[in-house]
Amino acid sequence: MNQTVRARAFLTAHARVLLAIARDPACRVRDIALACHITERATSNVVRDLEAAGYLTRRRVGRNTRYTIDADRALHHPSEAHLSVGRFLTLVTPVTQAEEDMAPWAQAAGEGSGQTAPR
Repeated sequence: MNQTVRARAFLTAHARVLLAIARDPACRVRDIALACHITERATSNVVRDLEAAGYLTRRRVGRNTRYTIDADRALHHPSEAHLSVGRFLTLVTPVTQAEEDMAPWAQAAGEGSGQTAPR
């Protein structure tokens, strides 16, 4: 990624990797890297960071890796600490209502709040 684009990136690599995993929990590191426009090594480091911070877990299923996102986990930065990971994903992922209802993070994001993501 060139410096001009990097300076204007709205989301961090961590947020983009989390979004890629949310879209496909069985995706490969190579596919995440391509989707996020970062190297495979950077992707592996980000996944490791996200796992260490408790945002996701990974488990081996045969020769593949399956990721599970902790939708209830609060975002780390104080200015976003009021948001759960599930709520963040709901806010930034354009989906139809049916897709949102089926999303693995939808239950945790909407429980008890009575709120839905703006469309």
